[in-house]
Amino acid sequence: QVQLVESGGGLVQAGESLRLSCAASGRIFNMYAMGWFRQAPGKEREFVAAISRSGGSTDYADSVKGRFTISRDNAKNTVYLQMNSLKPEDTAVYYCAACISSTTGTYYTRPGQYVYWGQGTQVTVSS
Repeated sequence: QVQLVESGGGLVQAGESLRLSCAASGRIFNMYAMGWFRQAPGKEREFVAAISRSGGSTDYADSVKGRFTISRDNAKNTVYLQMNSLKPEDTAVYYCAACISSTTGTYYTRPGQYVYWGQGTQVTVSS
């Protein structure tokens, strides 16, 4: 089992940047594929970015490609989401998620594929 704690959210203006962090408990963090999702008020939770357990494979939602970067530091049990050129439509609660992965290069993009979730961190982008 793994516990996930997100941090780094806040209120920024359009065009600014934020870096979210997700710290995981446990000793086998490098066995987990990780993902970031977000949920805006009145909307369903949506995929943002995913990374394989090795960090060698990543994927992004079309809406954030070129602006967001997911990365991980397995020595620190942490996954990051660097968000640049933020837009008001990026406003949401951001969640990190984890699931055991049997292969080093696999990532997952659907919420139902993830077992463990953090509590979320609010990101608000003003225009």
